Amino acid sequence: MQKAAGDPMATVTWRPRNIRLVAYGLAALVLATMVVLALILPPDWRLQDRAGLVLFGVFAVFALHLLGRPRLVAEQNQVIVVNSIRTHVLEWAEIIDIRMPTGEPWPTIDLADGSTLAVLGIQSSDGETARRNLSRFRSLLHDRGEAQEP
Repeated sequence: MQKAAGDPMATVTWRPRNIRLVAYGLAALVLATMVVLALILPPDWRLQDRAGLVLFGVFAVFALHLLGRPRLVAEQNQVIVVNSIRTHVLEWAEIIDIRMPTGEPWPTIDLADGSTLAVLGIQSSDGETARRNLSRFRSLLHDRGEAQEP
C-alpha cells in the first residue's frame, strides 16, 4: 500500500504480495533457464531453435506478468480495479460495498447496477495484510461516498 504522508486524499494502491513474489520470481527463473538452455545446447541446434527457446521464455514471462499485475487504486474521485486482463475505472458513487467472505480468494465489489466485480488486488493468501487492506478500503468507501442500496 502506498500513501503520501499527511494527505488524507492521496492515492492509495494495494497489490497482492505473495502472488507477485511467486509470479515475478518464477518469470525470472523461466527466462534465465531458457536463455541458458539456448546458449548451452549442442551445436546441431540451429539459431531458430535457440531463438524459439528464448521466445518461449518471453511468452512465459508475459503470462506470469498477468498474474502479478492486479492492483486496486483508490484515488480522490475514482477507483481503478486492475485485474489480470481488464482494467475497470469506477466512480466512488458506483460502489455499494466490498466484501470478502471467509474462504474466498479475493474480495468482490458490489456495484450500484446490481453487478459485482472481483478485486484481485487484495488476496486472502496475504492473511492479516489482506484483512487490513480490505478494512482500509472500506473506510475510504464510507468517507468518499458509497452508493445507496437499490
